Amino acid sequence: MVPLALLLWLAGELALYAGIAHQVLGAPPRTAAIAALGAMLGLRAGIIAITWAFAAAYASPAPALPAGRRLAMMVKEYLAFILTFIVVLPFEPLWMPPDRLRQCRRPILLVHGYGCSRGVWWWLRRQLEGAGHTVASVSLVPPYTSVGRMVPQLKARVEAVCAATGASQVILVAHSMGGLVCRAYLSRHGCARVAQLVTLASPHAGSELARIGLGRNAREMEPGSRWLRDLATEPLRVPTTAVRGTDDNFVMPQDNQRLTGASDVPLPGIGHLALLVSPRTAAIL
Repeated sequence: MVPLALLLWLAGELALYAGIAHQVLGAPPRTAAIAALGAMLGLRAGIIAITWAFAAAYASPAPALPAGRRLAMMVKEYLAFILTFIVVLPFEPLWMPPDRLRQCRRPILLVHGYGCSRGVWWWLRRQLEGAGHTVASVSLVPPYTSVGRMVPQLKARVEAVCAATGASQVILVAHSMGGLVCRAYLSRHGCARVAQLVTLASPHAGSELARIGLGRNAREMEPGSRWLRDLATEPLRVPTTAVRGTDDNFVMPQDNQRLTGASDVPLPGIGHLALLVSPRTAAIL
């Protein structure tokens, strides 16, 4: 659902920009096509700039990065944004073929974040498989529904992965909102099927950026929401590691990635999406 919707959105957006350039501004077709591509990339630059503006306004105390390293981090995050939402997700089947499940003791199940699909794991899945792991993934739909409505989908995938691999438990690795889905799953269904949870840049205490997000799940991820307060009353039921981007540009204050009872692993100098294609993240996992 997400890949097709993104593909249609991109096609419509490019057609709109090209039409304006050609019909309104009188640009020849080739120039109009180039202008349309530039407008699309420029809009994405604006979106990423907004995330960094929020990050600066609500930043948790952290050691300041040198100017050059900060600029490089922002550029890498922009490139990761383009790669994720223009190159990979709209063409997900090309990047993320079906899961290759085999008999094993502890498969890893990857759970994506807000507004995404399983395609975001295209790089990390390869790294984990290259290290000898059996790796599964799941796409949670619709993308902007409540977190609670995604829990049954996660439960069904956990059961399917256990059945396909002969394992009694999985290891959950979750990015961003996916960490909240996993915690809600554990709250509702217990830990019988889960050996361990690793969250990557998850807004355990919410994110100020969620206030401008779409959907019920964005409302639930606003700091202080009733949904987050209720979830916080649930104790951790499995060994949990919270990998925290100290300079994250989607979860802010960045300390909202901390989770009481979980091992805290700070990861400085990296953006929210760039984390998914970073060798440092692969090394931690």
